[in-house]
Amino acid sequence: MALLGRTAQGLFWMQRYIERAENMARLMDAGLRLSLTNLPSDNDEWHSVLTSAGVESLFKTKYADFEPQNIIAFLLSDLDNPSSILSSIETARTNGRMVRTALTRDVWESLNEGWIVLKRRLGRPLKDGELPAVLELVKKHTSNMRGAFYGTMLRNETFDFCNLGTFIERADNTARILDVKYWLLLPEHSSVGSSFDNLQWGSILRSVSAHRSYTWVYNAEYRPIDIIDFLIFNKRMPRSLAYSYECIAESLGYLAETHGAFHSCHETSEKIRQSLKKGTVEEVVETGLHEFLTDFISSHNRLAIEIAQSYRFYA
Repeated sequence: MALLGRTAQGLFWMQRYIERAENMARLMDAGLRLSLTNLPSDNDEWHSVLTSAGVESLFKTKYADFEPQNIIAFLLSDLDNPSSILSSIETARTNGRMVRTALTRDVWESLNEGWIVLKRRLGRPLKDGELPAVLELVKKHTSNMRGAFYGTMLRNETFDFCNLGTFIERADNTARILDVKYWLLLPEHSSVGSSFDNLQWGSILRSVSAHRSYTWVYNAEYRPIDIIDFLIFNKRMPRSLAYSYECIAESLGYLAETHGAFHSCHETSEKIRQSLKKGTVEEVVETGLHEFLTDFISSHNRLAIEIAQSYRFYA
């Protein structure tokens, strides 16, 4: 029997917010690495973290300037920011509790334990030098949640809705980081293919957990065109757009079999998947990276809405 729409919604958003919490931790880790280099643009780098996270406008309603300490607190533990790490973990746990009977004991306990530990730690003021350890704690517990999920959940429609949440969030995160960070790192009036500081390019890769895997493929040489190719088209890179859409299409395919019906979300997903399967980095560079990513994010957002409508999340 098919899941109720509100159960599917809870599973979908539980996984989206677990993924969002980890993505935020990795993005902040990349910002921290640059801020420790004593470059003159330190504050600009933390500002770019806000922009990458898509919460700059919300931040400006609360703070008059872009002080790093304020940005860190806003992204880490501010409950007024629905995308902060603490807010994301709270929302993930709330959704998980709502669908607890659809989860294995291991999944629920890892989620609940992570929530308890992170709520306690993020509820305390952050002292100088503590941020790296706190970010590692976030990554540890979100990894534990993911491990329990993939290690114990039956591959049924419960799994598919969770998997959709993970990869919808992941693809959105990778696209936005690549778009915002890439253009912020470009010198004025520069173009794709210019030479950049290795540390800055490394920060892009680290923010999507791709630094070491990139070096295995490209022998540690940072080239903008290779980074673009790796994060968009490499189907073996677990945070690339192409890999995410293979997983999205697979889960939607299983849901179509389970429910015996195809919806607009299946068509949209397949169209995006094919564009990533057939596209090339040369075409992206020629037509414009920003333009490509803007189109992708628009189509991707439409897909998320269509999934919610097709499976009656709000019913």
